[in-house]
Amino acid sequence: MFPSLLAAALTLAGAIGAKASPVASAETQSIPYTSPFIYYHGRWDAAPATWWASSGFKLHVANLKSLTLALGPNTTSPLASLGVSVDYQPFVTVNVSEGVNEINVNGANPSSSVVRFNVEEWQDNRVNLERIELNTDATLLPYVPQPLVFQFIGDSLSAGQFLPMGVDQAWNFMTAETFKAEHRINAQPGATLTDMESYGNVHGVSFQYFRTEDTGYYNTPQHNYTTPWDFLRDQPPPTHFVIHIGANDASWDVPEANFTQTYLAFVERIRTMYPIEPIFVFTPWGWPQPDGPNTYYYPNAYTDVVAARHALGDQQIFLVNTTGWVDYSDVYPANIHPDVEGHQKIAGLFETWLEGWGLQRLPEWLTT
Repeated sequence: MFPSLLAAALTLAGAIGAKASPVASAETQSIPYTSPFIYYHGRWDAAPATWWASSGFKLHVANLKSLTLALGPNTTSPLASLGVSVDYQPFVTVNVSEGVNEINVNGANPSSSVVRFNVEEWQDNRVNLERIELNTDATLLPYVPQPLVFQFIGDSLSAGQFLPMGVDQAWNFMTAETFKAEHRINAQPGATLTDMESYGNVHGVSFQYFRTEDTGYYNTPQHNYTTPWDFLRDQPPPTHFVIHIGANDASWDVPEANFTQTYLAFVERIRTMYPIEPIFVFTPWGWPQPDGPNTYYYPNAYTDVVAARHALGDQQIFLVNTTGWVDYSDVYPANIHPDVEGHQKIAGLFETWLEGWGLQRLPEWLTT
C-alpha cells in the first residue's frame, strides 16, 4: 500500500515543463513512491494513482539540481496536466505521461525548496507515481503541513471546469493559497448531492465523497470500481469544511424537501467523523442572465439545513450568503460558469467573509 501522509521533500524553483523519456539518468538517486518523505494529499488509490481534481503531493529537498517523475501505466493517456509550484510561487501547468518525465529545475534554491504537485483537471486526471529521480547529492527533508486545512465539497462550480488551468484557478483553490492553508477538494462537474445518475456520473457526491475514486471511476478501464476512503489518511485532518452544491439536483427537479433531507443526512455523516469543525454552507450565487436577474434554486434549503443543525445543538455550521457575488460579466456566456476573473472575484469575497467570521490568514508557510 502507498504510505500514510507525512512530510516530504524536494526543491524546485523553476518548473516550467516536462518531457517523457524512456530512462532516467545514471547520475540520479531513486526515491520510491513509498518514501515517508513524500507528503501525499487528496485521494490516491493503492497503485498509487490520483483521483479527484487537486490531489497530489509535496516535496522538500536540499541541493536540488535535477528532478524526474517516473509514472506508471495507470497515468492518463496521452497525458495528464499537473500544476507545479516552486517555493510557493504561482502554479504552472506541466503535462506528464507514462514513463520518465523530466522537470525543468533551473534556478532551484540550493539550500532548500518546496515543490508542490497537483492534478488540475476533474477528468483525465490520473497520475500513477512509481518513483522520483533526484540528483545524487540532493537531500530529502521533511515537509511540515500547515495547521489550517480546508475541505471543499461541490460540483463543477468548485472543480474548475472550463478554466484553462482547471482547479488551480478555482475560487476554493485560491482561497486556500491566500490563507496559506492545506486543501482537499472533492468536487465533480455534473454531480448531484443526491445519490443518482447525473450527466455521466453514476453516483452523487453524498455517496462518492466517502470513496477513494471520483465519480468518473466507471469509465476507467484499469479501475472501474470504488473503494471506501480511509479518512485517517487525511493528515492533518480538515479544520474547516466548505460545501457548495445543489445546482445539478435542481436541474433534475429533485424536490427541495428531498434535497434538504439529503443535505442534512450528508452533514450528519460528516459529523460522525468531525463533530466540532466549522462547516460553511454556501447558498447558490445563481445562474446569471444577459438581460435580467440571476436565476436561483432551492431558495429555502440552505437556511433550513443550518437552522435544523442549530436546533440539534450544532452551533458550528454557518450560512455563507453568496447572493450578488456573481453577475453576467463574471461568467463564460456559453455555459454560465465563472471565468478566471469570476473565480478571482468569488475568492476575494469569500476571503473577506472568512476574515469577518474570524479566521486569520497564517503568516507563513512552515516548510521553506
